[in-house]
Order: sequence, then C-alpha cells, then structure tokens
Amino acid sequence: MKNQLIAVAAFAAALSLQAGSVVRIEGSEGAWHLTFNGKPYFINGGGGGGSKTLLRDIGGNSFRTWGADKAQRDLDEAKKYGQTVMLGFWLGHHNHGFSYVDKDALDKTEREVLATVAKIKGHPSLLCYTLGNEMELGEPHPKEMWEFINRLAKKVKEADPNHPVGTVVADMWKEKADAIIAYAPELQFMGINSYGGATSVGRRWRELGGKIPYILTEYGPKGANECGKAKNGLPLEWTSTYKAQWYEEVYNATILAEKGKWCLGGYVFTWGHKNEGSPTWFGTMLPDGTKLEVVASLAKFWGKSVANRCPAISEMKVSKDAPEEGEVVSASVSAKDPEGDGLEWRWTLVDEASYYGEAGLGLAMPEGWDEAIVEGQGTSSVKVKLPGGGKYRLYAYCFDGKGNAAYANWPIVGKGPKPKKELKPSAMPCAVYMDGPKGPWYVSGYMGNTGAMHVDDKCAEKPHSGEACMKVEYSAKDNWAGIFWQSPANDWGDKPGGANLSKADMLVFWARGEKGGEKVSFFMGGLKDKPFSDTANRKLEDVVLRKEWTRYRIPLDGVDLSQIKTGFGFNFGGQGRPFAFYLDDIEYVGD
Repeated sequence: MKNQLIAVAAFAAALSLQAGSVVRIEGSEGAWHLTFNGKPYFINGGGGGGSKTLLRDIGGNSFRTWGADKAQRDLDEAKKYGQTVMLGFWLGHHNHGFSYVDKDALDKTEREVLATVAKIKGHPSLLCYTLGNEMELGEPHPKEMWEFINRLAKKVKEADPNHPVGTVVADMWKEKADAIIAYAPELQFMGINSYGGATSVGRRWRELGGKIPYILTEYGPKGANECGKAKNGLPLEWTSTYKAQWYEEVYNATILAEKGKWCLGGYVFTWGHKNEGSPTWFGTMLPDGTKLEVVASLAKFWGKSVANRCPAISEMKVSKDAPEEGEVVSASVSAKDPEGDGLEWRWTLVDEASYYGEAGLGLAMPEGWDEAIVEGQGTSSVKVKLPGGGKYRLYAYCFDGKGNAAYANWPIVGKGPKPKKELKPSAMPCAVYMDGPKGPWYVSGYMGNTGAMHVDDKCAEKPHSGEACMKVEYSAKDNWAGIFWQSPANDWGDKPGGANLSKADMLVFWARGEKGGEKVSFFMGGLKDKPFSDTANRKLEDVVLRKEWTRYRIPLDGVDLSQIKTGFGFNFGGQGRPFAFYLDDIEYVGD
C-alpha cells in the first residue's frame, strides 16, 4: 500500500510538472504584482542569445523573444533551465513594407498569432505574450495599428485566459500614451524599451495617465545619439565599468523602486553580444562569452554573487582625436582588478560604424587594423598611426584570465584618403541565408512597390531544411518589387563591405512557389559606378517556380569575385494576382 501511495504521488508530481502555467496580474492601480502558478513572481530577465546557464546561475528567471517562429524550442529551453519565456509575436513595420490598413495582411497576421497560441498555450514555461516590438515607429496609421493590436489582444486572451497579453514600444511619451489608452484598452501590461530615458520610465508612465503595469522590456546604456560627442563629432561610448553603474541606476530607479507598484520586472539588453553602434555598445559579454561587469551587477540585483569580478577600467586618454595624415597618436588607460588578478592588455583599431542602431540591425564585425598599433601592444599605453583617412574607434581591452574583461574606447577621425583593405578570400561554403552562421549581407535593399511586399525571414512553413525559410508575399497585381542582400546594411555602394568570394564557383539556392507558376528573377552582384561596387553580376532571369522545393544554380566561372557587396537578390513584376514564394539555403560553394 505504501509503495502504491508513493507511485501515485510521483505520478501526480509528474503531471503537475507537465501542466500548463497559470499567470495572473493581480492587485490594483499602483499596487500591481505578478503570480506564476499562484506564487508571487518578479521578472529577472535577459533579452538576447547569451548563455541561459549563466543567466540561471546569476538569478535570471526569464528571457524574452521578439518572434514566435521558434516558440516550442524556446519554451523547451526555458523549461530545461527552470525559466520562463515572454513570448513575442513580431508585428509588421511600415519601413519593412507592412501596412496596418491592408486587411489581408492583418487577417494573415491574426491567423498566424492565434495558431501559435493554440499550439503552445499549455506549456509550463510560458509567462506572457507581447504583440509586436517598436512597430509604432514611423507608422503612418497609428490609430489603425493600435485598433488592430487591441482586437488581436482580445482574441489572444479569449484563446488563452491564463497568460497576460501586452505590447512593446520604444520608450514612452504623451502622443504614444494617449493613443494606447484611447485605442488599446484590452492590453494588460505595457512593455517599454528605454535606454537614455530608462531612469524615468515609471514616473513618466504614471504622469501620462497609464492605467496598467509595465515591464522594462529592454534597458541598457545610453545610445550613440544620447551619450555626447568627442571634439571630432563622433559619439562617445561609455566604458564597460561605467555602463555597469548605469544599469544599476536604472534597475534601482525603474524596476526595484516600482516593484509591487507599477513594475513587474525587466529584461536586460543585450543578454549576450550584439554589434550595433559599435562592437560593444549594448552587449553584456564579448563575442566569445567573456563576461563584462554588468553580469556581476545583475547577480547583485537578483540576490546572487559571482566568484570573480571584472576589472574596473578608466576612460581612455588620447593625445589627439583628429590627427593629421601620418601623425602618430598616443593613447593610455588604467585598470584595477578587485581580486588583484594580473591583467592582459589588447588594443585594436576598427572602422567606425556606418550608422548607429538603425532598424535594430545587428552588424557584421567591422574591419580591424591591428597594424595601426605601432608601439606598446600588450601594455596600458600605446602609440597609434591611422592607416589613412576615415572614421575609426580605438579599443583597449583588459582580461583577468578568469573569464572576465573590461574595455574602453575612443573615436578617432583621420585626414586623407580612406585606405582600401583587400578582402581576404572567404572560406567555402559561404552562407547568404540559412540556419546557422552567415556571411556579411543583410536583407535591407528594398526596391519598387515595397508597400505591397511582405517578407518573413523566419517562416516555419515547410522549410527546405532547418527550422525556418524566407517567405515573400506580394499583394499587388501590377508594378514590381525586389530586394538586395547588402553589406553593410542599407548601403548602395558608398561604403566598404562585402566579401571576397574568389574561392566560389557557384551560387546555389532553393526556391518554391506557393501555388507554382510564379515568375521571379534572381541575381548576385550588380552595383556599378559607385565608390564600392560589385566586381561581378550574374543572373537567372524569369524563373518559373515549381510548387515543390527546387535547387537553382548560378555559375560563377570567369568573373571577378574579389568584392561582392550584393550577396543575393531578386525582383519580380506584377502577375495579375497576389502571390507568394519561398527561399532557403542560399550559399556560395566552391571546389
């Protein structure tokens, strides 16, 4: 009998682990709190692809996603680490061609969201839903957008009453708050992304008449347009040490001070690494996972500690930030390790970003000019000779040998012509679009009737391989549209970039039509008569797509592939009806 009771108890416990979560926002205006399966829950979260193991070890209990294309995988990963997921649904942006007065596009979005909700609403690690991320920026039809989000929120709540529904916006001001309050009363919480204004989010939301609690869905250092500029006109980036202090100030003012009142928690950004604005602007770690001081700050916020702290570094001193052509510049910095660990120094000069944080794009790592460090490498004081004219950023990194680092940098502008650095041949195969690591190109060069074209680059509808493919929809019957894969993003040949594909002999890709018979032209290269043009251009014109996945090839024999800034592209004309097609596994291959 005793063994039977034990077996029944074990079975019941197993069932409880598999049961879907029940999450509630409880309390009243100005006294809100979250419960997860009946117990108080405050979000200690990270947004980004950094280690979930480390996030758990420093007290993190949740992570957020910006899209739901990999919802099941993300939820299962969260369950593995005892965490929850703020599941985001990516809603269309005007600057990507989406229209909130296009009924067909809205109906399709609604169907996709509700289908995902139906599949995952019973998952034990689901925390809440967010509809969109910063989709209000530049939106010409805000009333229609908020009315759609309101209708969608109502339907999601009806489909799943056990998980709160909110949205995520870029900071908060009166016009935005007024529209949300007037047109989206079904929302149960606000997700607010804020950087330079993060310390005042709670106060501003209250003063603007907010009636629901908020979650600080992204917070991090002030952006490139908020930090001030050097005498040469380029933005100044804070040191990793100062950034950690800012995170702490934000946490205390906008999360901790509003706990149990208006704030349900927050998600630090970026949990991991992202090259945006600079290689280090928003990351909590370096690309290889080396920890920066903010990790220890988060552990402190969340009631944990780290065994070994990062070095504390000072602001860099540079003798001249706009030197004459060929002039040698002196630079120095100091650092101190809390445990007295010996420090290893590494300096590097990289190209300055061509733009700062536009459209949330993560950029490829910038070109490095290590040969510019002409004296003192490995110490805290160096001499630098710029390779030529142009904009650069000088970095000093120090490492403690225990998995921790600190950095400082300074922007420098050189006079004279910008040097051209020969691109090293890329290893083959070199991916343009597929799961896993990719080349330097971005889907950013929209052309033609872009308002009628919708692109989902994380479509889960029967991909050729992996977890996702690209779906391109065109709602017009006439006119034309297309896309360039660009390097850097949004550049039409005015900036250096691209890849040396001299080892390639073929561009291969897979495509299929939604119904079959769709006519599309595909190409690589094509930029001419620009400071940085493509050195080749090859096409497959007027390809009639089949309904099943088909492999296509563009031979590259006999062409100069030393600089390919346009890694791939397509264009099509109107075909008398709306249509759609799919792409996957686009890559350059060689012998």
